Amino acid sequence: MTSTIGSLQRQSALDPLDNRVLLCHALGVNRIALITQSERELTEDEAQRFAALVQRRLDGEPIAYIVGQREFFGLPFDVCNAVLIPRPDTELLVELTLERTPRNGRVLDMGTGSGAIAVAVAHTRPDADVTALDVSADALAVAQRNAASNHARVTFLQSDWYAALQGAAPFDVIASNPPYIASGDHHLSEGDLRFEPVGALTDHADGLSALRTIIAGAPPHLKPHGWLLMEHGYDQAEAVRALLTAAGYGEVQSWPDLAGIERVSGGQLPG
Repeated sequence: MTSTIGSLQRQSALDPLDNRVLLCHALGVNRIALITQSERELTEDEAQRFAALVQRRLDGEPIAYIVGQREFFGLPFDVCNAVLIPRPDTELLVELTLERTPRNGRVLDMGTGSGAIAVAVAHTRPDADVTALDVSADALAVAQRNAASNHARVTFLQSDWYAALQGAAPFDVIASNPPYIASGDHHLSEGDLRFEPVGALTDHADGLSALRTIIAGAPPHLKPHGWLLMEHGYDQAEAVRALLTAAGYGEVQSWPDLAGIERVSGGQLPG
């Protein structure tokens, strides 16, 4: 029995948005075509392709990995299971970084993953000198593709945190969305996180070890009055502010995401 585009939209077991995204992907068409071609019958190959995508989603695989792309800061990013899926919450970190980057300033993105933060900053501010680090060669390959496809000028380095920066000029802003989920947290075995690279999610410790490393290592790589900005967990803002204060940063504060959760904390290096 053949199915029409319209019938597949009405009868799917998936969330309507997920269903629409997968149907567009399976047929290679846009959202408008789903409306204008709603009575078109699918070929057997198209129907099988769509059914396979639906099953992957029913098995829990994230939509972004199935279609291989996710929008972030208004830009398309290629994603795969070598990198985290960019999330709207992280756009706050980009906005704060842009606000604190002077004309022709230097920005460092620590643990870049898909390149979302670095590429968004470089695309928005082509005057900025943006560098991005990651310990994973596979992640850097994805990030480099995203920089190229979005015409963003970013220098990528494979590095275990600050290791590759010896002798590099200091930065006006260091931004990072590091692994901050504590080992054993139940969220790691739920939802999309089950499919994402575990090393980019958890520090395999108390959730603060990567943040401690970044805070302790940043001063030699920041200009006087430079800013360190870090995304963290929903319940970690107070602890991160305490770490920043103890390390001698000034103007220490946290900023809420769209849900009102303190999602990014940061501080300024003294002059």
